[in-house]
Amino acid sequence: MIGRKLLPHAPPLSIDPTREIWFITVCCKRRGENELATPETGKALIESVKYRWELGHWHPFLFLVMPDHCHALISFPQERSIRRTVSDWKRWTASRLDIEWQIDFFDHRLRDEESYSEKAAYIVENPVRAGLVSDAAAWPYVWRAPGIWAGE
Repeated sequence: MIGRKLLPHAPPLSIDPTREIWFITVCCKRRGENELATPETGKALIESVKYRWELGHWHPFLFLVMPDHCHALISFPQERSIRRTVSDWKRWTASRLDIEWQIDFFDHRLRDEESYSEKAAYIVENPVRAGLVSDAAAWPYVWRAPGIWAGE
């Protein structure tokens, strides 16, 4: 995209990135089309998140696939930058699943005054707000870290 400014994706030097939770949004290049929330692609995206978690590339607490974007609450190990980690995942999913992602992604570090549970509720209710399901529990393209999610 000509003229689009890339976001820095670097945590302030005053914080420990391994102890922070980031709200991440990754969008498809073509908005408004269902490129992701299909049985094959949605499942493959969730599997890729779990696999990279098992490798220690990131520590996702919650990951949800929508038709044209994904939302996540994630922490990152200190030795792996946010930009590198998300970009590697996007590159891998683009080549394996034929997904056209937007050039960058959105990140927001949750601060003390922000509630993890409020952000998590926003994410899981996204399919309801979009009119895709009437109950968030019915949305199949979501992953929650074992032992972390209340109500498991």
